[in-house]
Amino acid sequence: MANLSLKNLTKSYNQTEVLHGINLDVADGEFVVFVGPSGCGKSTTLRMIAGLEDVTGGEVIIGDRVVNNLEPKKRDIAMVFQNYAIYPHMTVKKNIAFGLRASKLSKPEKEARIAEVAGILDMTHLLERKPNQLSGGQRQRVAIGRAMVRDPAVFLFDEPLSNLDAQLRTQMRLEIKKLHQRVGNTIVFVTHDQVEAMTMADRIVIMKDGHIQQVGTPAEVYHSPANMFVAKFIGAPSMNMVPAQLSDQGLTLLSGQSIAGPWQAQGQSDVQVGVRPDDLTVAEEGTGLLNGTVTVQEPLGSETLIYVDTEAGEVIAKADGRTPPALGSRVALTAAPDTLHVFDAQTGVSLQ
Repeated sequence: MANLSLKNLTKSYNQTEVLHGINLDVADGEFVVFVGPSGCGKSTTLRMIAGLEDVTGGEVIIGDRVVNNLEPKKRDIAMVFQNYAIYPHMTVKKNIAFGLRASKLSKPEKEARIAEVAGILDMTHLLERKPNQLSGGQRQRVAIGRAMVRDPAVFLFDEPLSNLDAQLRTQMRLEIKKLHQRVGNTIVFVTHDQVEAMTMADRIVIMKDGHIQQVGTPAEVYHSPANMFVAKFIGAPSMNMVPAQLSDQGLTLLSGQSIAGPWQAQGQSDVQVGVRPDDLTVAEEGTGLLNGTVTVQEPLGSETLIYVDTEAGEVIAKADGRTPPALGSRVALTAAPDTLHVFDAQTGVSLQ
């Protein structure tokens, strides 16, 4: 195991810079997830750590070594890709053993290592099967086993669950998290799925356009987003944004409702007030922050998401699953002041 550091990492293709000074320290044994929309630079960053992309500027440090100029096989890393990349003509055992092809271990040591990894992944009974006799989740475990058998300093996962169906994705998320808790290796995991990031990571790195927007625990990025991009990207459904005015007296919404709070104001400024659907609920008429008409319902069992056309635009709120407001009905919506997030309308930066 080892720590990983990225120091002012940049990447350019011809004259176009796509990564702009990435700085990150990953502790020994930490599970860090890179997340962001397509084209944000997360997979490029991972490939630079792996040595599959050249570094334009800055340093990649694994343990106490700068590895910029080392070949991938000399970096003490193992990578699991989006496609399984396992050999169809080989058994599970031979596929896992392939990770040891360059190892100097003796044959008995290799056999013991394969058995240990198969036991951890609950695949001992599958060792003599071919990949076409396995489920999608089992094939992905074979790919993970081939990486694990090398006992690398750092595991790199590049969207390994993207090709699985919804149920298998949930199952594999849990298996990878349990695996990390058992073996404790340093893991860097790339995904575009914020649910994967929230459920698996010790810390999340949120990227946009080649820049890191925020690094924090799942709770930190959810409850204390650094800017509007993070606030809207993390969480499903996305955080509602409502225009307002901020002054020394507090917030004034388009509805005319005023709210006192801890927000710092310099004169009067335009802001966006963020409130998550979980925190926006149906209130008694005349007591809400917003008023509007229900246009869509999404029943989820114990609760129902309602889409409400308000004076501030469409917002999403939660209602009781048994007796949600009827389509076309007028509703008032409210939220506790301490659940509101205030962002500068121009820069998008949080004012809290």
